[in-house]
Amino acid sequence: MKRVEQFLKEAGTYYLATVEGDQPRVRPFGTAHIFEDKLYIQTGKVKEVSKQLHANPKAEICAFKNGEWLRVAAEFVEDDRIEARQSMLDAYPSLQNMYKADDGNTEVFYLKNATATFSSFTHEPEVEKF
Repeated sequence: MKRVEQFLKEAGTYYLATVEGDQPRVRPFGTAHIFEDKLYIQTGKVKEVSKQLHANPKAEICAFKNGEWLRVAAEFVEDDRIEARQSMLDAYPSLQNMYKADDGNTEVFYLKNATATFSSFTHEPEVEKF
């Protein structure tokens, strides 16, 4: 899991794919944080991605850096504890201009039953589950 977090942080931007009805939706994200031995992402409850994850928590992350890519398939589970939200905001101080742990909008999800696949054209895929 630490390798996944590090890859996502080093990539800077990764893409989160969700489903809305029968239509895939993909958008850029930038948060990846380990809290209490779980990998978390952050969004706002007012965003469509939040609604999509609540309707269907199965989603995928894809990131690319230095000729290697990472795909992570998982169930995204909301953690509604203020401690989880605050931990994310502490890890990403720049978010504190837009979000507060107790603002009613900040939302964090952890990845459950995750399968991470590291791939490139120069090596066989490496799979990590967490």
